[in-house]
Amino acid sequence: MRNNANRSTHFGVCIDNAGYAASLEAGKLYAIIPDDEAAKHGYIRVVDESGDDYGYSAERFFMLEVPDALAKALSAPSKAGHRRPTRTLEPVTGSGHRLRG
Repeated sequence: MRNNANRSTHFGVCIDNAGYAASLEAGKLYAIIPDDEAAKHGYIRVVDESGDDYGYSAERFFMLEVPDALAKALSAPSKAGHRRPTRTLEPVTGSGHRLRG
């Protein structure tokens, strides 16, 4: 038996979303649900843009194995959309100096 520190979770980066533009975004990381039966047929179960899991050809993804701690962080709901900036951003020049309007 492996301990929790050595367990891993699978994720996949979509490398081909042809025909599934509404369900998959090329270059995006997706959670993969283990499914031995699907794997026998060359498919993987992916939690896609709908939030549900569906079978897709494994060839559409570059598979990654990540430690559980990272998987937890990747799976956590993003709060970025709910944050407000603490101040207004100002344009800067290439030298890092703020431009004055």
